[in-house]
Amino acid sequence: MLSRLIGVFTLSAGTFEEIEHDEGATGQAALVVTLVAVAAAIGSGALAAFSGGSIIGGVISAILSAFIGWVLWSGVVYLVGTSMFGGQATMGEMLRVIGFAQAPQLLGLIPCIGSLIGLIWSIAAGFVAVKAGLDLDTGKAIATILIGFVVVLAVNCVLAMIFGGGAAMFSAFTGG
Repeated sequence: MLSRLIGVFTLSAGTFEEIEHDEGATGQAALVVTLVAVAAAIGSGALAAFSGGSIIGGVISAILSAFIGWVLWSGVVYLVGTSMFGGQATMGEMLRVIGFAQAPQLLGLIPCIGSLIGLIWSIAAGFVAVKAGLDLDTGKAIATILIGFVVVLAVNCVLAMIFGGGAAMFSAFTGG
């Protein structure tokens, strides 16, 4: 697994191809997502503690968001890439490569600049993952990511309206 993480950090398309075809790597991808989620949970919990919010709520939210985001992004990219651009992959393959592409977000543990560097690096790794995982050329991989981003953004907005509105209504009724 360490050699795969090094390959992800070096943006090796060969590493992503290897991950894509190794069905046993799904658990490893889930482990990467878990580690990123725990790192985010630590940050969310600390932020909640400093702002007077719920530490447990921040931790649970970060962990749930990481896994929901992983599955949602993998599914959308899979559907867009295969149906619109002729990409060749299974949902399992996309879960594996997208899961591993999140590894650079672990740099968020480095104070100040680590989160920004990790995010940028993870975006680059995500591009390599989509390109390799779906066997697409550069243009189709970029289009898949851009269309996927718009779809995920729309889904997140709808969910925010549903759950945000629900929270506002709950607050109004409880006086909170």
